[in-house]
Amino acid sequence: MQPNMAVNGRDRVDTPKANGQVVADSDDPLAPGVPRNPEARDGPSAPLHAHEALSVVLQIRDGELCVLLWRRALPPCEGQWSLPGGRLTHNESLGDSIRRQLAQKVDVRDLSHLEQLETRSDPDRDPQRRTLATAYLGLVPADIDPVVPSDTGWHPAADLPPMAFDHACIVRSGRRRLRAKLGYTNVGFALAPPEFTVSELSGYYRAALGHDVAATNLRRVLLRRGQIEETGRSVRSGRSGGRPAALFRFRAHELEVTDEFAVLRPPERN
Repeated sequence: MQPNMAVNGRDRVDTPKANGQVVADSDDPLAPGVPRNPEARDGPSAPLHAHEALSVVLQIRDGELCVLLWRRALPPCEGQWSLPGGRLTHNESLGDSIRRQLAQKVDVRDLSHLEQLETRSDPDRDPQRRTLATAYLGLVPADIDPVVPSDTGWHPAADLPPMAFDHACIVRSGRRRLRAKLGYTNVGFALAPPEFTVSELSGYYRAALGHDVAATNLRRVLLRRGQIEETGRSVRSGRSGGRPAALFRFRAHELEVTDEFAVLRPPERN
């Protein structure tokens, strides 16, 4: 190695250190070999940022869109309800973190769909320290009843209890995302059981969208888009009699965009 080398037009002198390593003395912060000093770059009061993963887990329960929440036992926001989740460990991704925490903390493993929702970075969202939060939207089919701990429960997404931090805003973001995707994707597969009648499916859509959905119109739209198909089976009619109701299923159980610009709007009022 030459004793003097030019780095970005400046002279660099390689100075041997006591441990035998060579470190460049240079005023160029990007020069190879220059030790990175976070305090020198960001200042001695640079904050340490925590990062947490949160989940908006939604399910249709008894005809209502519900969200899974757990009650905080410790401050801050002691006694208030919050979204399941927690801090990332140093060796896991965001997706792995939220799946681990849902399984460990609230025993939810039956997600039919999981996608990243948003990241929140308001410096004051956590009163104890600067904490970034990446939220995920998770959906559980209506035919599954996960076993959850005593401090965890399902709450109507449209009528939330007192919520910790900014978690109520995150729930509303999850609802908006679900409503939008019901219009242009096949995400309804993640809300419905494996087989259903059109009347049952319209009930799931009604609960998620927050407005009436005509079963005949929904059937026509989803068949035209290739989202659902008949199974060839039917269920017996109720006490009122009538023809047996045909059973349907979603053709795919992975997210697909089926009508890029479609929106499921409320019916017009006369």
